[in-house]
Amino acid sequence: MKRRKFIDKCISFVIGGTVIGGMVRRVSAQTTGYDPTKHLYGMGIQIDKCIGCGRCAEACKAENDVPKEPFFFRTWVERYIIKKDNSTIVQNIDSRIPKPSETFEEKEILRSFYVPKLCNQCENPPCVQVCPVGATLKTEDGVILVDEDRCIGCRYCIQACPYGARYLHPEKGTADKCTFCYHRITNDLLPACVEVCPTQARIFGDLKSGASPLGRFRRMNKLHVLKPFLNTEPKVTYSGLDGEVR
Repeated sequence: MKRRKFIDKCISFVIGGTVIGGMVRRVSAQTTGYDPTKHLYGMGIQIDKCIGCGRCAEACKAENDVPKEPFFFRTWVERYIIKKDNSTIVQNIDSRIPKPSETFEEKEILRSFYVPKLCNQCENPPCVQVCPVGATLKTEDGVILVDEDRCIGCRYCIQACPYGARYLHPEKGTADKCTFCYHRITNDLLPACVEVCPTQARIFGDLKSGASPLGRFRRMNKLHVLKPFLNTEPKVTYSGLDGEVR
């Protein structure tokens, strides 16, 4: 039955018409006067301002109906602990208590910091390249979306994402990920994670506007991206990113 469902969805893709146009039209129908060609969205994250409160992940789950189990996230925060012996411990802030093999004393710590993570909205997205039915797509305003009506749950995109930013929705059986809260930003609202951040560690904006908060952030900071050697050209950039982050 699973094989038959897979084949049926593949057939529906072949006869279904243009994916990107249909997907964007459905989203745009909920907006007024929105033109995706006039925007190119990105996000900046200031590592030194993140306090690891986890409000961003909670707001994201509530806003986007992410499954309640703790291992499903569209965005999450990791705590990096650099010890004086140069070893590194990485913890998800939803699992703050270290495992017995990771116990350590405070005097052993050289430094620690928090790193928010999410879909990097790549300019060269591997997930789009591997999708066999075109369900994963890049919009004209630079956001990577998943068309649930076309996704066949093959998990190719999940395996291809080098940032671990995708998961298979346990109820829908389709791939899910951060979309910068596309339904919000196309209505001139901030993503939920940005709106609730108490320290403004996340900065969202239009890369086409040099006067936006994101434009100023990019001009005034030395920026880094995750795994730059992959040449995916992420639209999520970091300031103060430590070389130990992976």
